[in-house]
Order: sequence, then C-alpha cells, then structure tokens
Amino acid sequence: MSDKYLTISEFNLEGELLNFIGDKPRKPKYLRLVVSSEEVEIKIPKELRTSISVSLVPGDKIRVVGVSKLNKVTGELKLKADGVSRSGVCPKQNAPDQKARIMICQKSGCLKRGGKGLLSELEQTLCDRGLLDRVTIERTSCQKRCSSAPNCILQVGKKQYNKVRPEAIASLLENHFTCKSDEC
Repeated sequence: MSDKYLTISEFNLEGELLNFIGDKPRKPKYLRLVVSSEEVEIKIPKELRTSISVSLVPGDKIRVVGVSKLNKVTGELKLKADGVSRSGVCPKQNAPDQKARIMICQKSGCLKRGGKGLLSELEQTLCDRGLLDRVTIERTSCQKRCSSAPNCILQVGKKQYNKVRPEAIASLLENHFTCKSDEC
C-alpha cells in the first residue's frame, strides 16, 4: 500500500473462514472471514498466499493478525494480514523448542533504512510485554531482500513470518506463548 494510506492500528481477529478471493485458485489475494456475525475481507501477503490456500479450508476457525490502514483519499479502511493461523491450536507450555527467533539484517542497506531503529523498537516492545526472555534476537548479514529494507524475520517453531512490524511480532508471540487452559 502506498503513502496514500495511513496506518490506524494493529488487529487480532478470530473467526470462521468463509472463502478465498482472487484470480488464481492457489494464490488468493484476500480471505473472507466471519467475525461476530460480520463479514470482513483481509488482504493476504504474497509470501503467505500459497501456504494458506493449501493448509486452510472454508469453515476453519482461524486467527488473523495484521494492520488496518485508512485510505486518506476515499476514507476506505483496509485490513492487511501479517500472520494467519488456525485458532484453538495451542503450543505446549513446556516444549523444549518454545523459544522464538527474530533475525534482523544488520548490513548497511537495512541499517540506513531504519534497521537500527527497528532493532531498538523491537527490543523495547518485547520488553514492555514481558517477552524478551522467551525470544532470541539475532543480528544477521544480508537477507537478500534489500528492496524491502529494513528486513526482519520472525521464526516461531516451524512457522516463519517476513516483513512484520514490531507490534505485530509482539502480538504473534503473545498468541504463541499464551493459551487458554481449555485449549491445552
């Protein structure tokens, strides 16, 4: 989304997947979700489109984390996902691979485009939410995606998220590390 959009807030929605929307059957651009008897369309990032269309089917209960943006010209609100997962799936609290990794590129291109600020903002956000002790932050060399700098990868168990803002990372981690007693 271009600079005609203003980021409003992050969201964390849970609901039933109705269907996928898009021209290509295996790479949908949007998913339609029912949340509290209201239908919502959420844009799926390119890197998640194939895996989501294969792993989810209409009727699944899912959780979507992302950001809401407002079009300054039309006043239209758009939702864009940073992460999508089945709800009700809860990681075990005592699992040995419970620790998450965040890999932040520290090469000159990313540093010039906000990599230093991203690192400090991320550490502060995780500290504020009490998650710093459960996460390993690694400084990496070039991640070969210089056009989308600064680059950051969140790896939680076998899942990997790219291009995620610090607030969304904290939300994803909170969802991963906490669970309701009836789900575990």
